[in-house]
This record gives sequence, C-alpha cells and structure tokens, in this order.
Amino acid sequence: MDLRKVRNIGISAHIDSGKTTLSERILFYTGRIHKMEEVRGGGDGATMDHMELEKERGITITSAATYVQWDDHHINLIDTPGHVDFTVEVERSLRVLDGAVLVLCAVGGVQSQSITVDRQMKRYHVPRLAFVNKMDRTGADPRKVAQQLRDKLAVDAVMVQLPMGAGEKFAGIIDLVRFKACYFDGRDGEKVRFEEIPAEYMDEATEGRQAMLESLSMYSDELMEKLLSEEEVSEDLIHQILRDTVQAEEITPVFLGTAYRNKGVQLLLDAVVRYLPSPLEREIKARDFEDQTKSFPLEPDPKKPFVGMAFKIVEDPYGQLTFTRVYQGTVEKGAMYYNQRTGKKERFSRILRMHADKREEIDSAQAGDIVAIMGVDCASGDTFAAEPKMCTLESMFVPEPVIKVAVTPSQRADADRLGKALARFRKEDPTFRVMTDEETNETIMAGMGELHLEIYVERIRREYNVQVEVGAPKVSYREAPTKLAEYNFKHKKQSGGSGQFAHIVGHLEPLPDDATEDFIFEEKIVGGRIPKEYIPSVEKGFRSSLPKGPVAGFPIIGVKALLTDGSYHEVDSSDMAFQICGRNCFNETFLKTKPVLLEPIMKMEIECPTDDQGSVTGDLISRRGIVASTEMQAEVTVITAEIPLAETFGYSTDLRSMTKGQGTFTMELLTYRKVPAKIQEDIVAERKRELVGAK
Repeated sequence: MDLRKVRNIGISAHIDSGKTTLSERILFYTGRIHKMEEVRGGGDGATMDHMELEKERGITITSAATYVQWDDHHINLIDTPGHVDFTVEVERSLRVLDGAVLVLCAVGGVQSQSITVDRQMKRYHVPRLAFVNKMDRTGADPRKVAQQLRDKLAVDAVMVQLPMGAGEKFAGIIDLVRFKACYFDGRDGEKVRFEEIPAEYMDEATEGRQAMLESLSMYSDELMEKLLSEEEVSEDLIHQILRDTVQAEEITPVFLGTAYRNKGVQLLLDAVVRYLPSPLEREIKARDFEDQTKSFPLEPDPKKPFVGMAFKIVEDPYGQLTFTRVYQGTVEKGAMYYNQRTGKKERFSRILRMHADKREEIDSAQAGDIVAIMGVDCASGDTFAAEPKMCTLESMFVPEPVIKVAVTPSQRADADRLGKALARFRKEDPTFRVMTDEETNETIMAGMGELHLEIYVERIRREYNVQVEVGAPKVSYREAPTKLAEYNFKHKKQSGGSGQFAHIVGHLEPLPDDATEDFIFEEKIVGGRIPKEYIPSVEKGFRSSLPKGPVAGFPIIGVKALLTDGSYHEVDSSDMAFQICGRNCFNETFLKTKPVLLEPIMKMEIECPTDDQGSVTGDLISRRGIVASTEMQAEVTVITAEIPLAETFGYSTDLRSMTKGQGTFTMELLTYRKVPAKIQEDIVAERKRELVGAK
C-alpha cells in the first residue's frame, strides 16, 4: 500500500447536519454500495447506522468505520455521532485520524455541538475541511456560515466554492479554483460536468475568486507577488497553498453541496485526497515508557517495530473487536504483541477490515492503517507495541459523567445478565460508569446525559433480554469549601502492645475557580517534625475522604490542603497511623470550611419558532436558567442559556409541547456553581431520607 495515497478521515458535526447521509453518498460514489439508503423514511436505513436503535431513531449512536477507494487513493472513513451524549465516540475517532470534514447545516450554521467538535479537532491538531450541507433548504446561506466559522470558531474560513442559486433553486456549484461552473447530472448526480460560468454569476464569481486569492496570499509570498503584478495564478499553485495551509491548520476551506440531493460530494472527495494529509505527513509522538517527559516521533514505516493504539472496543457475538490505528511497523495475523499498560503479551488472532458491521479478513496491516483486531483483551486507549515497555501514546480526554440513574432487574434471575451488560458497556464506553451505592446497595449507571443512559437501558432490554426498572435521574453534585479552616489534629491509640500515634497541623482552603485540579496537597515541614516517609500517608488519608463529603455524601472538589507542622512517636507512629490521622482530620476540618453544594450547570442551545420565543424564555427563567444570547434566523430563534442540570429532566417533552413539536435543544456541561441555600437544604434532607430508607 502506497502510504502517500492513504487518508484517514472522520466526518463530524452538530446533530442533523447530514453527516450520515454524506457518508452514504461517499460510499455510493466510490462504488462501495450500489444503492443509497436514507437515514429516515423506510428502506434499510443508512449503511453506517447499522444498529437497530440507530435505524429507528434516525441518529448515529456509535462511530462506524469503513474504507473506500477514490482516484486510486485508499480512504479510511469514520462517521461519528452528533449528540453531545456520545461525545467520547467523536473524541476517540479524532484522536487517531489524520484529517476531518466538519459538516455544517447551510441554515443552522455553527451550532453548539459544532463548537465542541471544533474544540476536539484543535485538541488533537486535526486538519479539517468544512462542508456546508443542505444547500437545498430554504434560507440556505453559505456566506453567513463561513462568517460564523470565523467569528465563533476563530478559524480562517476561505470559501473555495460559491453556489448557483440556493434552496429549491440550488442548481450547481462555482469552483473558484478551476474557475468553472460544475453541474451534477444523472439520476443520482453521479456525472460531474464542468462548463463555463453563466453570465449572471460572472461578477459574483470574479469577486469570490479575488477574495479567495487575497486570503491565500497572506500565507504565500509567491502568490502575493503574482497578485501585485497582476499575473495569472495557476491552478497548481492554488492547490499547493491550500494543501500546505490546511495541513498547518492555518485555514479551513469551505465547500458546498447537498448530500441528500446528490450535489457537491465528488468535489469534496477530490479535496479530501488533494488537501488532507497522508499518514506520512502527520507527526505522531510517543512518550518514552520509562521517562514520560521524553518523547520521540513514530515513523509510518512498515519495517520498524510495531506501535499501535486501541481506540475503540466493541463486544461482538464472536468476541471482542478492538479498533486499532497502526502508527508504526506492520501487524501480522497470529503474532504476539505487548500491551504497554499491563505488560501482557497478547495474540492478535484475526485482523479485519471493517465496513460498518460487515468485515473482511486480512493477514497483515501496515503503518497508517485502521483495522479491527479479534481476540485481544484490553481497554480503550491502550498502546500495543512489538516490545515490552517501549512507549505510550497520549491517551484520550474523557469527560466526567454528570447524570446518574439506579437500575434494578425486574426479575432477580436476570441479575447476572444485567451485570454482564453493564460490564460490557463500561468496557466499550469510557464515559459510562457503573457503581454500587454502599448505603442503598443500588446499582448506579452514570453517563453524559438523559439520552446516553436511555440508549443503554434500551440496549440492555434488546441485546440481553433483561427488563430493568430505572430510578429517577439524579444529579452528580459536588461539595466544596468556602473559607479557610485550620487544623491541629492528634490520632492516639494505646491499648497494650504497639499503639498508634500521629499529629498534624496545617489548614484547608478553597482553590481558586480556575484551578485545573480538584485537590492539591502541599507540605512545608521543616526540621524533620514529621519524617519524610509519613508525609505521603497524610496525603493518602486526605484523599481517601474526597469521594464522600460530609454535607450530603457527594464528592469533594476545590480543596487545597497545607501541612505545616506536626509530631511523631519513635515507636507508635506508622504509615497507617498517619493515614487514619489524615482521614479523620480531613472529615472533621472540612465541616469548618463552611462547605456548600455545587451543581452542574449546562450550556443549552435551543432552536424554536420565533413565535414561541417568549414562552420558551419564560420557562427557562422559571427553571433557574440564565439566557445568554438570542439570535433570530428567518423563522427560527436560537436561544443560548445556562441552566442547572437538575432543572432539565424531561425538558424535551416540555419543549415539544411549548413549540408544537418544532423545538429542539442540545446541551453540554459548562461548569459547577453553588446551589442556592434553600435548594441545598432540600437536597440534603432528601439525601438523608434516602439513606434512612435504605437502612
């Protein structure tokens, strides 16, 4: 396989921007499928939405991988979900991809989830192209979308195409690089025809090309000179500058089309192979196993020792499928490789190329490829290599869950199957957590949102045939200090034989709001007042108190603990004595810091008919929400608000009834803020009732 002709790309966007429809068209035009299915409206459902639930709901839940050939290039393609609840699917896909297509709706423009996806692309330095989809919708305005890309995402968006007409009258595309008009003929738009630009669009096209060249000249002295001397600019030079600036993440070229009406997809595929990097053009660094501060580049050379990353795990009827990106070397079927985290040797029994839920067995895969491995026991984010203790790859960012529900099987006999289902989902999805509440002995599922947990409950019912009862959703509150409190604490136990003695002095104080860590421990012990070997034990004791605070049993965050003095006993002091001392001291002192409850605040974006704006805003305020901005777009109003998670349960039903079924919303975690005193009293009282009931 010629690595220069390999592209690993993902398609990411806000909900309902048309990602899966675009993927379906790409599969059709590259000859992978011979009949296009739609996401909604009968048929078998889109190829990439292969789960029953995805077909029913018309949404993407898991990222699906496939590969296609275009213009003798091999493209590995991953279609990712749009809902923020499944954000980890996007996160782990972008972690291993070399390029991405950011799909935007020509009417909706840059929406809240587009901003999240943009943040993820920047986090992993993934070069991208923008594709303004749904040009056939009434109110389509690609220039406005390009301006939003500049304003909201701070990217240099350069329009390399212009539309001929919009909405119902969208007839084709003006390619500003070739300076030709492009039409899509045939029943499925499969024939691409280039013509001279019609006279009515000539002025607009000339102006558009000039604007594009001026934007590109900021990154090329050669182009700047040609513009100043009014020389002809060659197509090859424009392609070269676009390629260099896209790969340096300096500009985002904007392409147009309508996947549903089969227009513009082939030109986007041309741009993918022309501008996005091959594995050879991406520098991937691995950290030295022994010294994590040192790093070295991995070379996409099939002859070097193998290094790969397991970025996604899926349980399959035939065993565990581990999606792996090969960064260096060659992976052979039946060979043994080392899991760098566990040190274990694993046999890669089968190597598969995936096409959504279909598969094709191969004997080996080389650097730059994305394949699925059978028969490997590992976790999402593990690094595999040819030698033990060789290197580790930077792991993925995994957000903390914000919502919990209790689940119990309707019949006791199903408890085992429920346990199996939960263990599988936890392994597959790092944002899905399962825990047992010690006091109430309930099994708790925690996730990123109501939809996230609802989908898992539905999957337990279908895939494991277990009927479960789900408790009311609960919010993950946090406890935090509000003032400094000093401590001078002695732990003393003498009851014959060796006793226990530990003594610590210092204070607890709140961390500033912008602190990146939830707990910081500092010691300023001088003159050996406490021996050095006991200081980590004090920190361990403090940390053991963090998962359960004294106010209502929620995790503690935002604390700095300072240890300044203390004393010890030659015989009776020990690691355990200082640990117990730290734990008991923290529990007692934390109450003196006047702790308060913090609640998750969600950033919510609502789209509703302009006529219903008043009632939606009024309802938000009644839910303790703060409206941050309101933007009118034709008949639709986009409201951005900050609202406590506790007030959002069942909101989708309420919004539908307020807007006659036309309102939609998305939300993601913004921050944690103090709960009003009256509400805190109610939460604490409710929590006490739960614990009493459990006993």
